[in-house]
Amino acid sequence: MEKKPEGKGLPALATHRDLTRLRRTRHPLGHDELTPMMKAIKAVHSVTSSASTSPDDLERQRAGQELFGRLVSPVVGLRNEPLTIRPAAGPEVPAEWVSQEAGHDRRHVVLYCHGGGYTCCQLGYARVLASKLALASGCDVLSFEYRLAPEHPHPAALQDALNVWDYMAYMGYGARDILLAGDSAGGNLALELALKLKEQGRRQPRALILMSPWTDMTSSGASYTERAEIDPMLTMEYIESVRAAYCGQRTDYGSPCFSPLAADLRGLPPTLIQVGTNEILYSDSESLFTALQRQGVFAALEVYEECWHVFQQMPTRQAGQAMDSVGRFIQRVL
Repeated sequence: MEKKPEGKGLPALATHRDLTRLRRTRHPLGHDELTPMMKAIKAVHSVTSSASTSPDDLERQRAGQELFGRLVSPVVGLRNEPLTIRPAAGPEVPAEWVSQEAGHDRRHVVLYCHGGGYTCCQLGYARVLASKLALASGCDVLSFEYRLAPEHPHPAALQDALNVWDYMAYMGYGARDILLAGDSAGGNLALELALKLKEQGRRQPRALILMSPWTDMTSSGASYTERAEIDPMLTMEYIESVRAAYCGQRTDYGSPCFSPLAADLRGLPPTLIQVGTNEILYSDSESLFTALQRQGVFAALEVYEECWHVFQQMPTRQAGQAMDSVGRFIQRVL
């Protein structure tokens, strides 16, 4: 398909050829040239973000993210229903349904894996995008509180995700009834869950929806250096810190269990990937899109100009456009 720009700030679906051209011609701005919005986000994020995974610092980070969730979650027309999932094996998993109060699609659901570097964020933080996904999709959305590192390193989060998937099957949802979504580390978890289902010979979800997914824990993409000065959210110091916390004693960061980009992706469902231009993780999305297409998986990549990591959370025009696109993608695959 050909790249079809829709106007300034709007996404474009791109082929591998287009992406190569964009990477060759784009000249990332330096910090002094950041937009006022970017500078504000960088200033605010620097207050609560830390590369430290010490208990005291993690407690502050997790509290800050919960407060963020309460402040920006959409509330009008939505209903939240907490629950506790009690698997046959493994610990309980706190979870929450987010539903529209008006009539909506009850045949399909979105299973949402929240981000936070595998070290932060709980249901309050997850409610931001869970609510937006409910409004965009017209479906109920289930988010869950997987165990966090460094207290619970890999594979605890994946085990929790698999237990939630089994719970949904127990509740009567077939794999084709479920849309699997995730942002940042949650995008990594969504991909790893899909790969685990494939490994077990089980059916895939109807589709994958990935927002700024973390797909390459080796940090080998060009954007990790080329876009470091224009990323208002993430730094390499932070990436290295949360990676070490999640991987524990293991350092084989290129293993498919950590970096789904290195996995055999054949057989995965149709995938929508959204990413901003001002992200050090930009290459993770670009490379995933190329790998999926090369391995015969339908994939769409949407690149949002002058947007940051998981910008969909914020009350901005581009975030609204991105969520509208998610809704259109879901209607396309259902």
